[in-house]
Amino acid sequence: MIHQTWKDADLPPAWQKWAESWRLHHPGWGYRLWTDADNRAFLQEHYPWFLPVYDGYPEPIMRADAIRYFLLDHFGGLYVDLDFECLKPVSGLLEGRELVLGCEPEVHTRLLLARQRGFARIVGNAFIASRPGHPLWGHVHRRLVGAHKLPGTLDTTGPFFLTRAVDSAPEPESITVVGPEALYPEVSPYATEVFGPQEADYDRAYAVHHWSGSWACDTATAPRGSAGRRLPFWASQELQPIADGLINLETQRRRWAAGAPAPTVSCLMVTKDRSATARRAIRCFTAQTYPSLELVVLEDGTDDVLERHIRDLGDPRVRHHRLPPERRTLGELRNEAVDRATGAYVCQWDDDDLYDPERVETQMAAILALGADACFLARERLWWPARRKLAVSCARVWEGSMVCAKDRLPRYPAERRGEDTPVAEELVRGCRVVSVDAPDLYTYVCHGNNTFDESHFAEHFEVATQVWAEPGPYAEQLLAMATRLPLEPGDIAHAETVETGADAARTYKERKPRPVAEPAVAPASERPPVLVLTPLKDAAAFLPGYLDRLRTLDYPREAISLGLLEGDSRDETPELLRQVLPGLEAEFRRVTLVHRDFGLQLAGPRWEQGVQRRRRSVLAKVRNHLLARALADEEWVLWLDVDVTGYPADLVQRLLGARKDIVVPHCATAPGGPTYDLNTFVLKPGAGTLDWDRWLRDGILQPPRGFGRTYLEELRGRGRGLVRVDSVGGTALLVRAELHRDGLTFPSFPYRQFIETEGLAAMALDMGTACWALPDLEVVHPHHGAPRPEPATLAVTHSE
Repeated sequence: MIHQTWKDADLPPAWQKWAESWRLHHPGWGYRLWTDADNRAFLQEHYPWFLPVYDGYPEPIMRADAIRYFLLDHFGGLYVDLDFECLKPVSGLLEGRELVLGCEPEVHTRLLLARQRGFARIVGNAFIASRPGHPLWGHVHRRLVGAHKLPGTLDTTGPFFLTRAVDSAPEPESITVVGPEALYPEVSPYATEVFGPQEADYDRAYAVHHWSGSWACDTATAPRGSAGRRLPFWASQELQPIADGLINLETQRRRWAAGAPAPTVSCLMVTKDRSATARRAIRCFTAQTYPSLELVVLEDGTDDVLERHIRDLGDPRVRHHRLPPERRTLGELRNEAVDRATGAYVCQWDDDDLYDPERVETQMAAILALGADACFLARERLWWPARRKLAVSCARVWEGSMVCAKDRLPRYPAERRGEDTPVAEELVRGCRVVSVDAPDLYTYVCHGNNTFDESHFAEHFEVATQVWAEPGPYAEQLLAMATRLPLEPGDIAHAETVETGADAARTYKERKPRPVAEPAVAPASERPPVLVLTPLKDAAAFLPGYLDRLRTLDYPREAISLGLLEGDSRDETPELLRQVLPGLEAEFRRVTLVHRDFGLQLAGPRWEQGVQRRRRSVLAKVRNHLLARALADEEWVLWLDVDVTGYPADLVQRLLGARKDIVVPHCATAPGGPTYDLNTFVLKPGAGTLDWDRWLRDGILQPPRGFGRTYLEELRGRGRGLVRVDSVGGTALLVRAELHRDGLTFPSFPYRQFIETEGLAAMALDMGTACWALPDLEVVHPHHGAPRPEPATLAVTHSE
């Protein structure tokens, strides 16, 4: 018996000949095409216990995957996907065997999704031959129940799921897994795009899989809904704020499920000779989860490619209107589209951008929940494919994200670009408007042929709240984006060859170490203004030496500003600061002295694990408060501890010479001695496989010295010069001031299980900025475990 399955009895023409090839080569075999209705009736009769899982699958492909595991258990026989072509009878392959499967091409294991899971092989589920009741199927059925809430088809029901099931199967000796040359001689089109053409040997093959709907070809799959997601919003009435908080989509979804009306939304697309991007935008439309939609496509171009595509699509919700090429402005065309809309609400749907499946549903939920006239997204995702950059924009009213009641929409001005800005401004001035902060719902794409030129996008990236521009983080974000949006293989193929963080942790032993070092750097010749910031507590013993060392810097005093925050001191520190302040103000570019008590007094040693979260949380607040009070127009911030006892006179120039946005020197206990500041480290090879959870205390990681971490003492003297690090300390730390202005701070709470300076490094990476260190540039900080010396007399400098 040969089993195949399709949604109904009408097979696509391209697959009819492949389905016929199996009957042609096996004339004495039975054949059945199972429809969706047949499949459910079969389960109802023979496996009713599985129906809640089967019916609950969010994607039809999951049901198509799962049903084969039940048909083969009950009937036995051969299951083959419809895009599988038979080349010769498979009787010889199956003879004397109980269950036969095939491996996909080896090159598929090198694709990122497979590498992340550590697969040495991938067992395909497109060809399966089995005797009835083989013990694998009971095992598979149990695992289907356990996996049904996983986020993707591959792991829920598909090849990744089956690979794990086979690897853990009972009676493995009764299972035969043949090599790819027998059943999968062809590499998927997507893998071909990534790794180049691969030679296929058809002489040894019984059949060939054409990969029409494979995971290794179709990267974007229908995503699951975001159950329980809560999104920040703020609402205004005629520019006056009226509400803010979190909106829960489930509340409105339940109303719709109970029969509440879902007003029709008309998505409006104005396009001209952009069939490729327009088709992509249409795919975004057809994937929308909102139930009542139409897409009005208004085209004044010269070709009919898009018109024919829409006609072939056969979706009555997509209406195409062709206009003569009369060079009407974009504003005039938008008004024409509004006039042709039949919905009570209209939604701008630009032909060159990308939209998450939940975009309209989310914005309509916000409008209906808050009684608003219009909804905008507060931030958007920015994508610049040519430069391989992704970002999350700054917060503003993003005109292109508008969903608005049609009867409240002003007319667009007759402008060729920027026509939607005055419309958005008028809506905000005169209506009840809600802004939802969900940047993943809209991706603004810079493709080189936009209405605005590239400088417009460069400005948006300059003020973005988060940027992914380095290869690894960019690849991770892009591939995650592709799981929800209809990107082409060519859009993301390059990302497959980039080693991402999760992938690196799993495969470090099998690969060459990543390049983490750059050549040594020369001291900078430029002298931009630098702000030196130092927190002070009980610092009377160290203050004289601290100021003396500042004066030994050969960086010009007129380019150094100074910020000091004193708090919680029980010695003479406040009085000494008052004494030296006039001299400092005369000596340096600018001086800010802040006093604020944070109430931190420790009964025991400050290095005990039990006090770290409280101690470092307060220190983070101290740093953030000092930064907010002291930073003015300086270009760089140098954090410098008061009890540092030595550094070279050209410290500032050498840090600036690294030409990195965040860089630290090597803080050692003595010249050439061991590392003092253990918050600066590089993760060791294989660190991702270690059990870090056992060192998690109070929400932050506190491992023992050297656990999974390499310190700068092990990297000095190797000619490495500049080394990329995974975390930084604050004993001496140089940060580009613009990063602080963009929101980079010291977390006073666990951020990715880090806090304070380590949390800053994690936050910087999330913003697209790496941290670096100079192992051979030493700053000396002895252990101050012995009783402190008596305070020395401060040398106070006064100007005439």
